Amino acid sequence: MEYVMKYNFDEAVERRGTGCLKYDFAKERGKKEDVLPLWVADMDFKTAPAVTERLQKVVEHGIYGYSDSKEDYFAAVSGWYHDHFDWDVKPEWLVKTPGVVFALAAAVRAYTEKGDTVLIQQPVYYPFRQVIESNDRKLVSSDLVLKDGHYEIDFEDFEAKIKEHQIHLFLLCSPHNPVGRVWKEWELRKIGEICFKYQVTVVSDEIHSDFVYPGHKHHVFASVSPEFEQISVICTAPSKTFNLAGLQVSNIFIADEKLRQKFVRAVDQAGYSQVNLMGLVGCQAAYEEGEEWLLQLKEYLYQNLSFVREYLKENLPQIKLIEPEGTYLIWLDFGELGLGRKELEALIDQAGLWLDAGAIFGKTGIGFERINIACPRKTLEQAFLQLKKAVDALD
Repeated sequence: MEYVMKYNFDEAVERRGTGCLKYDFAKERGKKEDVLPLWVADMDFKTAPAVTERLQKVVEHGIYGYSDSKEDYFAAVSGWYHDHFDWDVKPEWLVKTPGVVFALAAAVRAYTEKGDTVLIQQPVYYPFRQVIESNDRKLVSSDLVLKDGHYEIDFEDFEAKIKEHQIHLFLLCSPHNPVGRVWKEWELRKIGEICFKYQVTVVSDEIHSDFVYPGHKHHVFASVSPEFEQISVICTAPSKTFNLAGLQVSNIFIADEKLRQKFVRAVDQAGYSQVNLMGLVGCQAAYEEGEEWLLQLKEYLYQNLSFVREYLKENLPQIKLIEPEGTYLIWLDFGELGLGRKELEALIDQAGLWLDAGAIFGKTGIGFERINIACPRKTLEQAFLQLKKAVDALD
């Protein structure tokens, strides 16, 4: 579907000098000052104007005291998930946290004991590993299987790992970061049936759910079956969708009362209560008035993806795009270049790029790089020109 673009996503917004993690901390993280960063998962676009307008009203008011949400906030959030994902939630299910990673860590503490094993599916978003290991739990992965350029779940291995390691907690990434899978309903159903059989709690990180490409559909894990509601913690946030990560607000939905009480206790133990005022205001504004902006953003991102696909095909056929079904993060396979892990990182440095090395997503990510395409087209074009120059220099 084509849209008449009302918003200027080609605008290059200067982010240096703003305390921006992506642009301002290259030197501190061992990179050159002039590196072109396409790593951390936020966008180089201004958020929806309605969000900025609401935040400006708060700034003009001038008081930033303790705050919380009321019925209109829940109506905005629940309305979004009803309209977009046909999922109806109840007010008592909602627990607000400052971020999804915070929620993942709280869930690890809530549902497991020190020394317990937690299941993930690598290659996967690296904080999954961090929140497990930093809380003195053990990690086991039922690795995704790359077959004909497409990642699949090995369900036999998945169930075997649950039995062998007496798993009580599984962290699901849906849509999947970094491989871009949008799980089909039957895949989620099969995961859920196995987890329900063994009473495994499923914490589903669905932060990228609003970014799904044509021909695919996101299904909230808890919506697939009433039984799954009993074992699931659904992690949502407006942060990726509307570029609000710095406002630190996430909406965690837990239908089962016992699971919810355990989670709330873990949050309380961290000393956390109200989320920040700006996060509440930004989230509500985004869900109430941000839809038109998001539709045009998604069209722009799809065009960015098309650019990358064609550029690789015509100029860098040695680098394979793992075709994403969702997210604004792409997963590139550099395997045909025949480089070792250190050699590949040297190539990326030579190209003057700052990417997320595949190895940080697990051993199965070695030889891959994750690239954020949520930036103006000119930025993306420059990045791939630099990459081509570095690859050509290998010959």
